[in-house]
Amino acid sequence: MTETLRRAPDQGAAGQERPTRRVRSGASGYTAESIQVLEGLEAVRRRPGMYIGSTDGRGLHHLVWEVVDNSIDEAMAGHASRIELRIAADGSIVNSDDGRGVPVGRQRQTGKDAMEVVHTVLHAGGKFGGGGYKVSGGLHGVGVSVVNALSEWLRVESARDGKVWAQEYVRGEPTGPVKAIGSAGERKGTTTAFKPDPQVFETLDFNFETIAQRLRESAYLNKGIWISLVDERTSPPRERSFYFEGGLVSFVRHLNKDKDVLHQRPISIERRDGPTTIEVAFQYNDSFTEHVLAFANNINTVDGGTHVTGFRAALTSSLNDWARRQGIIKDSSGNLSGDDVREGLTAVVSVKLMEPQFEGQTKAKLGNADVKGQVQGAVADGITQYLEENPGDGRRIIDKSLTAARAREAARKARDLVIRKSALESSALPGKLADCQERDPERSELYIVEGDSAGGSAKQGRDRRFQAILPMFGKMLNVEKARLDRVLGSEKIRPLIIALGTGIGDTFDLSRLRYHKVILLADADVDGAHIRTLLMTFFYRNMLELVEAGHLYIAQPPLFRVSTGKQTRYAHDERERDRIVREMKVKNLTVQRFKGLGEMNADQLWETTMDPATRTLLRVDADDTSEADHHFTVLMGEKVEPRRDWIKAQARQVQNLDV
Repeated sequence: MTETLRRAPDQGAAGQERPTRRVRSGASGYTAESIQVLEGLEAVRRRPGMYIGSTDGRGLHHLVWEVVDNSIDEAMAGHASRIELRIAADGSIVNSDDGRGVPVGRQRQTGKDAMEVVHTVLHAGGKFGGGGYKVSGGLHGVGVSVVNALSEWLRVESARDGKVWAQEYVRGEPTGPVKAIGSAGERKGTTTAFKPDPQVFETLDFNFETIAQRLRESAYLNKGIWISLVDERTSPPRERSFYFEGGLVSFVRHLNKDKDVLHQRPISIERRDGPTTIEVAFQYNDSFTEHVLAFANNINTVDGGTHVTGFRAALTSSLNDWARRQGIIKDSSGNLSGDDVREGLTAVVSVKLMEPQFEGQTKAKLGNADVKGQVQGAVADGITQYLEENPGDGRRIIDKSLTAARAREAARKARDLVIRKSALESSALPGKLADCQERDPERSELYIVEGDSAGGSAKQGRDRRFQAILPMFGKMLNVEKARLDRVLGSEKIRPLIIALGTGIGDTFDLSRLRYHKVILLADADVDGAHIRTLLMTFFYRNMLELVEAGHLYIAQPPLFRVSTGKQTRYAHDERERDRIVREMKVKNLTVQRFKGLGEMNADQLWETTMDPATRTLLRVDADDTSEADHHFTVLMGEKVEPRRDWIKAQARQVQNLDV
């Protein structure tokens, strides 16, 4: 996914002086009257980022996750089997399940109806005392009340006790009491409809594929549950349904569907340890990368945690122990490292526990110390049993790990050579790099430019105070098909690694990044798109932390120059070109199509593509690693068939083919 960023002229570019604000200690005006107590959900509306992370597209979708997770909790507790999510034509969300329904009736502590308390009071719900839910993802208890606070309107209906109960809210405030609106009949469960508040969110556009991916994951993690998605904003409506009896095994097969696997059947482990349920499935493929997804109570813990630590420890020790017993690794040889045994690994680790301890409201990392030992024990036993029953699979896994170990040693030597060579040279930076004067990484930019001629224009047109230029010519190595030792041996990639300063592989350190904006600048044609894709593959596979931190950007050079002689405007595509031509309304127009960056002079390149006051940049992110991994495998991997199928599927969407 990408996000369009424009820097307004008054924000100031790097290298320009910014105004300094002086604050006097003991300044008058800060008194007891300055202390505010925010009542009810007012705190959520005042500081939404504290509760949902942001008010952009991520925060918008977080509202959906909070509501869906309540239905998932009902399913995990054994009370629901169907979840239906609908994006209505007006952009609102309607989520229904066939669970127990939201409780109604007087709540003892507040004296209000329980339905109203759940939707208007933070830290209120059935997930604290253990009576409502033994396992849930909504530990912090702020879910649906936060959705209510940040919605223009919300309506909830609860079918239970033979009746359908309902209440409506406007920006978190009830419009009336909870009341029965009819007989429940055969109906049961909760239906929640809401529309995000345009006063809060920067965008109200829900992404169908983003929601579908999340629901697919939920169906994999909770086998036997039917989840459907309907988007009524299109005609006819788009529909997806998810139901998987195989659970995590089906999930791993889905993740590996376009890869050549080392063993046909994923290794599956399930164990209940007291109140904790542990599920793990993994399978090796012939790639050079590791892809592990981790979940705690269905929450995707993107930063891992104790469950991932336990899994990795068990994997490394179990494979080494088995390989030594089989004589594949001799007593005199060293053990395989964790990096060695994880090359080509695709795994899903899921734990469900009563009292999960997440780090932060975003729940990105699991912190329960006892979970590490529980997962490690379960995985070690499961791997040992599988390898004893399937020694052929075990030997193939060990052989791949040994090959990875040899390649890793070769990569270490190549990396050391790069470091020594840099230290011995008069300048530690590559010769083609035109560095900037600024030494503060936050105020420095690196343009990676396709071709020497374009690099020359960029060097002349840049602001040398804060913009560095690194020209790259010709097609670089496709790292999707290469191990790290070959990457380090590439004459085109090595200067880039040195210029960035982070190192690579085991020595990668994001804090050493020399430029906090790394910008890919290539021609607006097929060859340029290929160069960008190769570079993005390199960054995703070898410097993912740099991408996740928001440091990678794609420049947007114009494709057309429209001029009257006195006035000149630029267009990024045919549609924008036609609009500009209509607006100018002049007969003697000159329309120039840039075949490449080298056709622009230095002033044009600065004005259109490099000036922070006027340029457009796309920021590259890695929100959905499963989808990103799939696309890089299909587009850049060894197998031709998935790439051909993808091209066929996308063929009808192509409007302007550059051949």
